[in-house]
Order: sequence, then structure tokens, then C-alpha cells
Amino acid sequence: MHERERHRIILDLLDGRGVATVGDFAAATGGSEATVRRDLAALAEQGRLRKLRGGAEALQPPPAFSPSIVALNTPGDGGGPNLLEKRAIGRAAVDLCADGDAIIINGGTTTFQMVHALADLRLQVLTNSFSVADHLLRHSRCTVMLPSGTVYREQNIILSPFEDDGTVHFRARRMFMGAMGLSTLGIMEQDGLIIASEQRLMRQADELVLLVDATKFRAQSSMILAPLARVTRIVTDSRISADDRRMVEDAGVELIVADPRRPFDQKRSTSTA
Repeated sequence: MHERERHRIILDLLDGRGVATVGDFAAATGGSEATVRRDLAALAEQGRLRKLRGGAEALQPPPAFSPSIVALNTPGDGGGPNLLEKRAIGRAAVDLCADGDAIIINGGTTTFQMVHALADLRLQVLTNSFSVADHLLRHSRCTVMLPSGTVYREQNIILSPFEDDGTVHFRARRMFMGAMGLSTLGIMEQDGLIIASEQRLMRQADELVLLVDATKFRAQSSMILAPLARVTRIVTDSRISADDRRMVEDAGVELIVADPRRPFDQKRSTSTA
């Protein structure tokens, strides 16, 4: 991971917690403790945090609610064994973007991982995710738009039961979204309100790009959001099975396999049709 991305993640973590250990930073960035200590020393020298024995603290107390850190730390957010895969998927997704693009980023723990790699681009971004919007406003040059609706604190997203949520006025080149599961029947979700909101967003995009780590091919739900053929590309990680590869190929969907070992500033990912 590039130093700039590690620094951004470290500062985001302190924004939400106020204080964290070297181990916390290492888990969040995927780096070694030695690398983290060098990062903390550099950030302290820049006056961006205060070093402590075994960790660091923010220069200012954290707010009572920080959407970006909720996205990093809520259950099922991609921590643990899937975190590096999700970050690689997010970087590979950003490789599909170029300055000036209009895109939609649907709320989700894998789609959130796009934000770090978007820092140097100027995009128009419509998102229903408070986490994504907050991070892009603070750490990028993107124009950020939100739909109207109610903020659901648990998921940290904006949802509306009404058709007129403002999304009809936005046209995107691509929509990036995650999923609860994926099968031959299509993209699976579990909440009807989320499905209705995502279907409205999907209508506004020329292409649909699905960001799913390989475990999502084994997950199941009783509700189908859309058929697999609606998807233009699927970005996943190298743990995808041969059977799941064939399922994607049979549906005529382009498959992009992201490599977690890829350096942050390298702009290529493995792609198979």
C-alpha cells in the first residue's frame, strides 16, 4: 500500500477513535508494525497527530459520530481476512474511472474502499453512503451529491421509499455497487427498501460494476435485486473458484480479478472475460 493511503487511513482512524495502538493501525492498513511506526513518526513531525507509547492520538477530540470510521469498524465491514481483498477490489474499480467522469457509488463496505484511490481524481459522485460522501468531501477534489431520504444509522446510508428522491436528475457513466450474494439467479439482497433504492440508482447508469469479494459467491438471500446479465463487470479477488468464474463467463459478464499484492500506485489489474 502506498504511503499516502496508509497516512490517510491512520488519520481517519484517529478521527473516529481519538487514540489507537500500533496494532490497530497495522490491522487497518495491512502494513507491518515497523512501517506503522515510521508512518506515525512522519505524521507527528508534520503536526498531524501526537505520538504515544505504543500508538498515537488525535490532536483534537473526535466528534461524537464519524461516518468514515463507522464504515471501517461496523460488523461485517470487511475487517479481518477480507480487508486486503476489499481494498484491492476498490483500487481496481477506481482504475475504471477517469477525470471528469460522473459515477454512482452505492453504500457498502467494499465500495467504501474506493475512496482512498479516488483522492487524486476530479469526478462527479452521486452516493447514498454517508461514509463515502464524508470521506470524499474531506479527502478528494470530487463533487459529491446525495439523494434525498432518511439516514439509516445502522447501515449509514440514505434511503427513501419514494421514487422522487432526486436521483432521476443524475446521469452516470458507471454505477459501483456491492451485494449480499451472487448466484446464477442474479444479485441478491435482503431488504426490500434497499432493493428499491438500488434499482432507482441502477436506472441512471450506463454500466453496472459489481464489487464483491469471493465469499459473496457463496452467500445466499431470498430476494433478487437484478439478473446477472444486468451487470457489465464484476470485480472480485483471486480466491474466486473455477465454478464461479464459469458462472460469470456464461452470463457474458466481464470479470476483473484484483490482486491484493498490487502496489497502490500501480494502475493495472488482472482481467478475464
